[in-house]
Amino acid sequence: MKSYNKFILMLFLLLILGLTGCGDKTVTNVGKLDFENPLNIPELLEPTIGSDGAKQFTLTMQSGETEFLPGKKTDTWGINGSYLGPTVRVSKGDQVAFNVVNHLSEVSTLHWHGMLLPAVMDGGPHQMIEAGETWKPNWTINQPSATTWYHPHLHGSTVRHVYRGLAGMFIIDDEDSKKLPSDYGVNDIPLIVQDKLFTRDGQLSEDNQTTFGTLGDEILVNGTYDPFLKVTASQIRFRLLNGSNARAYHFGFTDDRSFQLVANDAGILQEPVTLDRVMLSPGERAEIVVEFKPGEETILHSFNGGAGIENGEFDLLKIVAASKLTASTAIDGQLSTVPPIDAPKDAMVRQFKLSMESDINGKKMDMYRIDEVVPAGTREIWEINNFGWSHNFHIHNAAFRILDINGKEPSEYERGRKDTVFIPNGGRVRIAVEFGDYSDPNHPLMYHCHLLRHEDDGMMGQFLLVEPGTESQVPMELPKDSSGTHNHH
Repeated sequence: MKSYNKFILMLFLLLILGLTGCGDKTVTNVGKLDFENPLNIPELLEPTIGSDGAKQFTLTMQSGETEFLPGKKTDTWGINGSYLGPTVRVSKGDQVAFNVVNHLSEVSTLHWHGMLLPAVMDGGPHQMIEAGETWKPNWTINQPSATTWYHPHLHGSTVRHVYRGLAGMFIIDDEDSKKLPSDYGVNDIPLIVQDKLFTRDGQLSEDNQTTFGTLGDEILVNGTYDPFLKVTASQIRFRLLNGSNARAYHFGFTDDRSFQLVANDAGILQEPVTLDRVMLSPGERAEIVVEFKPGEETILHSFNGGAGIENGEFDLLKIVAASKLTASTAIDGQLSTVPPIDAPKDAMVRQFKLSMESDINGKKMDMYRIDEVVPAGTREIWEINNFGWSHNFHIHNAAFRILDINGKEPSEYERGRKDTVFIPNGGRVRIAVEFGDYSDPNHPLMYHCHLLRHEDDGMMGQFLLVEPGTESQVPMELPKDSSGTHNHH
């Protein structure tokens, strides 16, 4: 009997190792690439100017075909094209208006990840766009410069819609950001990094291979497979976005050169930080400035970080410096004039428990249930405890500063303004959260794990931002017959 129990235990351990990726040898593409495809730089979308002065943009979600692998056409989705979408670039204070057109054969949404805006414009699971319909959100850009992004947020289907290609970068400028390299496509380069699993005939495999979802063994950067980039300036600002569904990346360079971290998810740092590695989980962003000398070559690389979503070593992008480079001004001293986020001594403290069951505080996402009510414009402390698997945590319409991780100061690369934080298994993270000041007692915002399979499985909660002092007057359920709050299966 003892030997039988031992056998069952061994089977269970092997299953756990297989699910988490711990039992696999490191997944890698190192040595397999020729770096022969020029890196695609997403188009900078030019607005038209409305009669009210608003910058107007059109984003059309559509299906198509894309050739990632040589000679193989892949069925994909994209925005204004067959895969990914254009870059939207605006400045603080701009009024913006969008026509989001759904030319897909099914319902979707488009969420502005990292944006401070009215809840009804957020593009979360309640702002659904039916096939053939157009959604017209508009708001005023009222936040510091940041690299944000847009992607679908349809409850239960986010993983599929993002994986097929619906995503793009959304850049906000202000006076601080102009101190950094800002010539788009020249010395200011977006890098959307995504892992994919391809079938033998070149189609995207949507098999959820692990408890985290699909972990791919091929990497696309801006939708380019096997990419290289020729740079012509001595300093390049790379805007790194982990646009993957589940995989985390430990970014660095194969020659171990250092770089300057100048911004996190939600804004520019007070001053640059010199690093040689930066880790991003899904949804997180970082802006780095890298120095180049004429004729140099290096490879942007993701180093193996361990198990699960961090298990993998990948060459991402070969970078070749031209024989003559445009000189750049040194970056030092104060970068941002925005003060760090601090919570008052009497700040409200909220606690969230993440589990292996893809729930938060023992509850799965319910489109009609309000989980928290927060005064608009307030600052609070949120404590997130993780009791199983790796997770991360993203809050809509908010920015935060990490106070501590397992009681210790966060790593240097995690100390700026953020909206998404990685939380390892067994980890406890405390954050000082600064909420947007748009109140709306009828339209909820989300907080959730940004490992998209976990999000789709219900690891998401809803909160309302309301006028301070009215928290107790708000119903904790949404009416099921109200427009825009019905669930979709």
